[in-house]
Amino acid sequence: MTSMCGIAISLLTVSSVHARDSIHKGDVAVVALRGEVAPSLLAFLRRAVKTAESNEASAIIFDMNTYGGRLDTAAGIVNALNQTRIPTYTFIDTNAGSAGALMAIATQHIYMAPVSAIGAAAPILPTGEDLPATAKEKTISYWSALIRGSAIKNGHNPDIAEAFMNRDKEVKIGDRVIHPNGAVLTLNAQEATERINGKLLLAEGVADSIADLTKKAGLTGNVVTIEPTGFEQIAFWITALAPLLLLLGILGAYLEFKIPGVTWPGIISAVCFALFFLGHYLAGLAGWEVVALFILGMVLVLIEILFFAHTTIVFGVVGVFLMLASLLWTMVDRYPGQNFFPTGKMLAMPLLNMFIAIVGAFIVIALLARYLPRTSIYRQFALMDSNPPGPSLAGVPRQFATALALTPGMQGTAVTVLRPSGKARFADHVVDVVTEGEFIAPKTPVTVIQTDGMRVVVKSAAQA
Repeated sequence: MTSMCGIAISLLTVSSVHARDSIHKGDVAVVALRGEVAPSLLAFLRRAVKTAESNEASAIIFDMNTYGGRLDTAAGIVNALNQTRIPTYTFIDTNAGSAGALMAIATQHIYMAPVSAIGAAAPILPTGEDLPATAKEKTISYWSALIRGSAIKNGHNPDIAEAFMNRDKEVKIGDRVIHPNGAVLTLNAQEATERINGKLLLAEGVADSIADLTKKAGLTGNVVTIEPTGFEQIAFWITALAPLLLLLGILGAYLEFKIPGVTWPGIISAVCFALFFLGHYLAGLAGWEVVALFILGMVLVLIEILFFAHTTIVFGVVGVFLMLASLLWTMVDRYPGQNFFPTGKMLAMPLLNMFIAIVGAFIVIALLARYLPRTSIYRQFALMDSNPPGPSLAGVPRQFATALALTPGMQGTAVTVLRPSGKARFADHVVDVVTEGEFIAPKTPVTVIQTDGMRVVVKSAAQA
């Protein structure tokens, strides 16, 4: 991954109250942005911003001390900061280097500690070496446009912002050259707060602490710090593995219905879906309402299978739609105050994850439907399915079954749900049978299509 700098500092936690339970309307939320700019920091910041906005905090102060980090993570953080709808402040406590400078520009107000610096945001490789010429040109071109737009949106000088990462950018205010080209720009606190032609160069003031900042900025609410939790890193990995969790969840549910008498596929499916929802909840992407929507859809699908198989598809279709909608909605990065219906950009990554999971599931399910019934493991479990009351030919010698003329073409009736194994009645006897993968409802006429020792394969008489 492209990095803003080669120095990595571990993400520090701060001793404070958990904001999810304690922020009230009018409070000032303080969010610590410390250490390497890494995916775990993005997960934490996203959750912190949404928590502050949902609880109607009066402002957010980002307590920053970082030398930089990953460029892709910085892009996500800049996007999150630029969507924030309450006043945002950055307090630069010593360092806002590299990606930190880009993040500070994405807030509306900047204050700096007396001994601190901001800038030097030129993109480099994780090894510390310069990017190849073509990649460097493309990266600087893209980020120059992005950071200029971010600076204009938040009331900062776009030329200053661009000079942080583009060594070819000259900064000139009136007749005075603030920064010549040839090197990336870095400002200390005194330089950043200089007034030129009556306007501050970048920062609004020098502050000794967060308390001093709130006093100088006129912020009167109670100061509450949002601290990162140990689950932030877990949340990142879970959200990154979303397509795999969805794939395993779908396959587990399929195998639960496909293999009778086995519960482990259902357990795996439940665990995968639970991790999927939990990870996105911890990452600030979803609430518990999407879980309720998913469960409602699952209940409707079960009602369709158990009570209305081969009679109506309304419950099943609505249930599947609700389940897919809940999974998709869980992955949408929506901030408080935005339109209820997500835009195309917000849906792009969730739709891609959903597409990968569904296509992968269809491919694997097609292979399982073709080859699983032929395996000895499947046959073993199929014969362990629960027996209904009454006589059964389960376990009888082959010659006894042969005496009943259980040959291809013989007609019978399903006694239990064949999903795909169960019981069917032929003449006056109940026999263990299995389909080739289809589900058949009780009392449905069936036809024998193959016998193989103790295994009797049937299908719906209407399709025979």
